[in-house]
Amino acid sequence: MTSDTTPSGAPQRRWQAACPNCGATVEFASAASASAVCSYCRSSLLREGDALRKIGLSAELIEDYSPLQIGASGRYAGAPFTVVGRQQIAYAEGSWNEWHVLFDGGAAGPRSGWLAEDNGSYVMAFEAPLSEAAPKAQELILDRILQLAGQRWTVAAVTLCHLSAAQGELPRPPVLGAERQYLVAELRGPGNEVGSLDFSPSLQASSAAPIWSLGRAIRLDAMAMQGLREEASSNKDLKSRSLECPSCGAALTPSLSSTKSIVCGQCHAVVDISQGAGADLEHYAQNNGMEPQLRLGSTGMLQTETGQAISWQVVGYQERCDLPESSEDEQTFWREYLLYNKIEGFALLVDTEEGWSLVRPLTGAPVSSRGERIDWGGKSYKKRWTYQAKVTYVLGEFYWQVSREQRALVSDYEGQGEARQMLLSREQTDNEVVWSLGRKLDAAVVARAFKLAPERAAALGRDASSLSDGGGLLRKIVIAVFILLVLVLLLRACSRDDCQAYKDSYGEASAEYQQCRRSGARISSGGGSYGGSSGGSYGGYSSGGGGHK
Repeated sequence: MTSDTTPSGAPQRRWQAACPNCGATVEFASAASASAVCSYCRSSLLREGDALRKIGLSAELIEDYSPLQIGASGRYAGAPFTVVGRQQIAYAEGSWNEWHVLFDGGAAGPRSGWLAEDNGSYVMAFEAPLSEAAPKAQELILDRILQLAGQRWTVAAVTLCHLSAAQGELPRPPVLGAERQYLVAELRGPGNEVGSLDFSPSLQASSAAPIWSLGRAIRLDAMAMQGLREEASSNKDLKSRSLECPSCGAALTPSLSSTKSIVCGQCHAVVDISQGAGADLEHYAQNNGMEPQLRLGSTGMLQTETGQAISWQVVGYQERCDLPESSEDEQTFWREYLLYNKIEGFALLVDTEEGWSLVRPLTGAPVSSRGERIDWGGKSYKKRWTYQAKVTYVLGEFYWQVSREQRALVSDYEGQGEARQMLLSREQTDNEVVWSLGRKLDAAVVARAFKLAPERAAALGRDASSLSDGGGLLRKIVIAVFILLVLVLLLRACSRDDCQAYKDSYGEASAEYQQCRRSGARISSGGGSYGGSSGGSYGGYSSGGGGHK
């Protein structure tokens, strides 16, 4: 093995050796790296002193068109780093990337980190030792509270996965193959951190402790990244990613690198593209829904939590409803628009009968989630209701895998005092808990942001929470009369079909009536097994991946 040298003869931090399988040059940026994958023949190579030994063969990476690539560089907490490797980890609903980054540690030597995907954004994580015994895999139960690394954590996801492919330089030899499955548990903390317990088979002994890592959310632009895939090249790749709809044969052309599910624009089939273009495309048909009030592809300027107004593009749309426990409970319908900004990542613009809100997933989670009141970010929130919800219709693209009638147990919390315009939402599926933070918006703000014509803007106002800003006595009287009218209509509808009240109140073409018809009779679609009262949603991420997905 040889090392590069400068003109003065001083060695640089880069080592080279010939691949024992194909003879190509394999480079190491760190003397501490134990393994690499040859970029030519994909051989997994173990470093033994000055020699390399082939220990396996990596599968081909699923081309996901990530903006990251090996050789890209940036800064985190003032320290420069370079992307030197990648692991692609597969699970039942798709796959995610973990990028191995190497920091220049100065006299202390290089330091490894992991830049991982998290709910459509990124987390920078570092491995660290634990001063106490780590929990066993069988002790990791969804939503359980753990005391670990000096603080309390909530178990947010427990994922059975395997390492499907690897690339570049890695701190440990990769153990590849679907037969080598292992658990990754993701923990969320009250300080907006995400922790990970990785029971990887790369650990030499089955009794070895899991790998513990701690991370925080980070935006790509905040890291001053250089050497990313060129935008023009990325756009070209995405356009060439055109797939054929397995239902009708129409072309499917994803516009986002992170898309895992896409809806055919011709037949409205929902297609899973998480396994790449070469895989069989799983899909399902769906009934037609309503035309979104905010059209797919349209853009609008909305403020983030920092107060900065940025441009968001509508890339996805879904209609959801709650599942009442009995026929006496009213069923509620709402709409959610998936927004994208290349710097900020993803957000949801939620339209309910109580108003609009802009919602984003949290990296962390409130720990005390079982009480009626919880604290987050120094502010208090009170639980309003808990209910089971399902998705009835989708359009566009999603960074998570969309399945038929996806269901989640939802708990909504409303901010108290100075936080009264803020909302918290907790969504639990079979294998994940996701917390989201939202901010109420007036319908007029949404209309101006997306430059809607007056007749279209007027349609948004019906769902706005008109009492939230004390908008005057006359408006309150009008709303009171409207509510009274709805109650009268509901009483009259008792002897008719379950959706008649929505037809009378909103019209036969309304989203409420059509969604009710699609979701079936309220008695048959209700009976939620989780208990709790029903109510409108603040929105959330019912099936967006866990801490690294």
